[in-house]
Formats: sequence, structure tokens, C-alpha cells
Amino acid sequence: MSQRRLIWQLYPSYLLITLAALIAVTAYYSQYSREVYRNQVRDTLSQLAGIAVEQVRTTLETEGPPGVDRLCQRLAGGPRPEGARHGGHGIRLTVVAPAGQVLGDSHENPAGMENHMGRPEISEALRQGTGSSVRFSPTLGTQMMYVALAVRGPDGPVAVLRAASPLAEIDRASHSMYVHLLWAGLAIAAGAAVLSLLIARRLSRPIIGIERVAERFAAGELDLRVPTPASAELAALAGSLNRMAVQLGERITTITAQKNELDAILASMAEGVFAVDNRGCLVSANPATAELLGLDPAEAQGRQVEEVIRNVDLQQFVRQTLAGVQPSEMDISLPVDGARPLSGNGQAWGPELSRSFTLHGAGLTDARGRRTGAVIVLNDMTRIRRLETIRRDFVANVSHELKTPVTSIQGFVEALVEGGVKEPAQIERYLSIIAKHAARLNCIIDDLLTLSRLEEAGERRALRFEAGPLKPVLDEAIALSGVKAEEKRIAVDLVCADKVEARINPPLLEQAVINLIDNAIKYSPEGSRIHVEAHQDQSRVSITIADEGCGIPPEHLPRIFERFYVVDKSRSRKLGGTGLGLAIVKHIAQAHGGRVAVVSTPGQGSTFTISLPI
Repeated sequence: MSQRRLIWQLYPSYLLITLAALIAVTAYYSQYSREVYRNQVRDTLSQLAGIAVEQVRTTLETEGPPGVDRLCQRLAGGPRPEGARHGGHGIRLTVVAPAGQVLGDSHENPAGMENHMGRPEISEALRQGTGSSVRFSPTLGTQMMYVALAVRGPDGPVAVLRAASPLAEIDRASHSMYVHLLWAGLAIAAGAAVLSLLIARRLSRPIIGIERVAERFAAGELDLRVPTPASAELAALAGSLNRMAVQLGERITTITAQKNELDAILASMAEGVFAVDNRGCLVSANPATAELLGLDPAEAQGRQVEEVIRNVDLQQFVRQTLAGVQPSEMDISLPVDGARPLSGNGQAWGPELSRSFTLHGAGLTDARGRRTGAVIVLNDMTRIRRLETIRRDFVANVSHELKTPVTSIQGFVEALVEGGVKEPAQIERYLSIIAKHAARLNCIIDDLLTLSRLEEAGERRALRFEAGPLKPVLDEAIALSGVKAEEKRIAVDLVCADKVEARINPPLLEQAVINLIDNAIKYSPEGSRIHVEAHQDQSRVSITIADEGCGIPPEHLPRIFERFYVVDKSRSRKLGGTGLGLAIVKHIAQAHGGRVAVVSTPGQGSTFTISLPI
């Protein structure tokens, strides 16, 4: 239904009421005036007829009908012209015998007039002594008012005196009055229309003002206040709106503060939290959810969980939580594409096949206790599961690495103690093997102590760093590795500008570079080359050690920086490796606030890169 402004609802009503009142008053006054005029004419004719009755009786007794005819002419104002037909002007007197014959008339010749016995005023006068009527006169051709009085004799009515007056003058006066009333009514209606418009505007103006302020309330401008109108009802409405604005402002402030606190809490959570409605459509998700599940919250909002999360276990868990069906906790795995560092050190772990999550669900209800949705919390357990695996592998590896030299030492010592070995050459070989395994055991312990010191110093921030050039550190590391390189006729090249600088701990960085160069020498063929390069960009310094060795298979890349993890254990032991060198490199890079990464192709060599902040 179409809506109209209040002024156009009030103004036409006022105007119609005014016009209806004017029309009613005009009609009533016109009719009343017409009746008043006719009553005045009737009274005048009655008075005139009453005066002339005695003269008619006397004339009729003395002179007869001719005298009556002359009397009528004289009383009406003078003789009538013979043969002439008078119009309907002035008062007309007519004397009629009881039988209906016209005895005299002031305007017409009685001889030529018809019998008047059927005239209503004549019949009424003969019965009641007086009579009147208003009708069209065929004799005069105009509307006439007739008043008749009986002329009584000793034995009853001897004649009827009738006085008549045309109503044309009354009609002309009434018409003139109607015209004046019409113009007066139009003037009054115009004035009333203007006055009604002003009144309607005056009534609607404060309402429009209240409406505009209410619209600004709806737009959030709750600090405004509605002016108090003069009308008591509108003043009460304005007061209610002002109180509502104050209460809404307080509630919105409270809700906004609570929402900001909740948003801050959800944004700072490492756990993913998302909510769905009772139809399974995503309502909201915190940044952690977007990162863990690879979602765009803006695009995912309002869509079914099945559309945005392609995992049957998670979808089923959401449906069970919405239905109130246990369990409210579940462990799932989600596939992950691409490389994602899980240890938090920023190194490239390589492609991860899946990530582990623990799900917790809780239902949402409204004020009536009806289920309206659910909240799902995702705890990323991938790193914990990975650390548990690393811990188990570390325990197994360190046990194995320590058990091998200890068992060898124990066996050869028992052989020497039991005296089963007599030849000096065999004793010397046994002692050489014992010394070799003791040295390996000492290297493992030294590397473990180095890792422990690095972790402890990093936690206590006890390491000291200073800005300095990288080239002297790299030159020293290459020089210390020179003997091993010369044994395999491997050339080590260095490309580093003198101006390349970083905030470093020289001994630690030197150890990391030595470990990487030693690994490159161990796993590179004789006569190959190792390329060491340092370059600087706007924010970081990168140290690259590239070899031409056997390379590392892709499936081992995610774990080569773990402690005691080796790609080829038999070859590593043969080359004297402990499996801790790359772990030491990783911790040294982290202590500098940097990271280490590797790119390797089997059969073509490996490239290790230490990236440090300037």
C-alpha cells in the first residue's frame, strides 16, 4: 500500500470538512431564506386580503359583480387596459363565487376566465375560511403564491377573495443571494484551505523533525537528541526517543567493547575457531581458522561447510555437534598442499602430506534454549605430533649412535682383557679401533654439548652479536676446511664483497659454515668444486654453499636438520658423521634470527643457504 506524508493526510481531511460544512450551511441558509421570503409574502397577502374582505362584501351586496371587478382593479393599483393580458407583476386580486365563477379580477377580464372551483386555495378557503398554495399559473405563465379568504355573509361564504403575488422576484432575490453566498463560500473555503495547510504543516513539522532525528538514530548518531515539541503527546514521544537513544548508546557501547574483546581474543588465538548456524552454514571464522584450513573468511561466510571444507571427517563432526550427538572431541588429518614450516623456524621443510588436528565442538542456543548453531575449535597438533616423532627418533638414534661405539669398545676391551690376543700387531689394531670409536663417541658428545649450549644461550639471550664484515669469517672457515678439501682435490671458491656486513657472532657463524663445507666435501666426488657466495639485499644477507655431490632425495629434505637424522647411515658412519652437524647449523642460524634452507637434486648436488637479517 502506498504511503503518503502526514500533511497530505491531514490537509485534505481539513479541506473536505471545511467544504462540506460550507455546502451544508449554504444549502440550509438558502432553503431557510427562501422559506422566510415566502412566509413574508404569504403574510403580506394575508394582511392585504384581510383588509379588503369587508370592502368586497359591501360592494358585492350593493353593486354586484361589476362593482367587485372595479374594486379589485382599484385595490390593485388602477384599471386594467381592455383586451390586454397583464404579466405577473404586482399583487393580483381575484374574487370567486362559491360556485367557482370569477366575479372580479385585477389583471384579467372575469368573463374570459375559467371556473376556479378546482383551485386548492379556493377549496381550502371555502372549507376552513382561509387557504394558500404555491403553483404555476397558466393564466399568467409564472410561478405564483396564492392566499384566499372567505367572504362570509349571514348564511355562510358568499365569495372568496384571493390575493396572489408572483414569485419571480423571490427567485431573482434567491439567485442573487445564492451567487453572493457562492462567492463568499469560495472566499471562506480559500481562506480555510490556507489556514488548514498552515495548521497541517504546524502539526506535521515536529513529527518530521522527530522522524529525521530517528533516521539519524538508525544511522548510529545516538548522541543527538530530539527537540521537545509544544504538544504534550509529541513531547512524550520525543522524551521516549531520547531515553531510547541513551539506552541504545550504552548498550551498543557495551556490545562493541565486548565484541572488540572477543575479536581480539579470537585473533590472538593460535587455535582455529569457527561458528556455524543450525543449517551448517559458516557464520564466522578467526584468522587462525583461515590460515589452518586455507579459507577466505569473506568468501566462505554464509556458505555450507561442505562447500568450503572438503573433509568428510570434519563435515561429519560439525553435523554431529549440531545434532548434539557425541563425540564432542575428535582427531582428524587434513591434506596440505605445498611446503609449510611446522617447527616455527622458517626453514623449508618440503611438501607435507597432511596435518593433524584435534577438534572440540559445542552447541549454541538462543534465549529459549533452542539449538541455533555450533562452535568448532581446531587445535593444530601437527607440530606436537612431529615433535613426538622427533623425540622418539632422537632417543632411538642417540641410543643407536652411542650404543655402536660403546659396544665396539666394550667388545675389543673384553678381547684384550681376556688375553686371547697375543700378537702385538693385532693388539695395536684393536687399540686403534677402540681409539676410533672413542673419538666418534667424543665427537657425538661434543656436538650434543654444542647444541645444548646453543639452546641454553639462545633462551637466556647470552650470545653477543656485533656488526661486522662476513668475508673474514668465510675466509677462515674455508682455510680450516682446506686440508680435507686438498685430500679430495676439491676446489672451494668464494664470492663475497668486502662491504657485505651483518650483525653476527663470528665463532658461531664460522662453525656453521665449516659444518656445511665439511658436509659438501664429504659427499662430493674428487676433483669437484664447492662454491661459497655471500650477497646482500635490502633486508637480509644470504650465505650460499653449493656442491656437486650426490644430492639428497626429496623425501629426506624435511628431516635433514633433525638431530641424528642421516640419509645414508652406513655411508655417514664410514665418513665419520655424527648426524648432528646440520642440526647445529640450524640452531646457529636461529640464534642469529635467521634460517637455513636447502635445495637439492639427486646426482646434481645440493645448495644450502643461511639467511641472516642485516
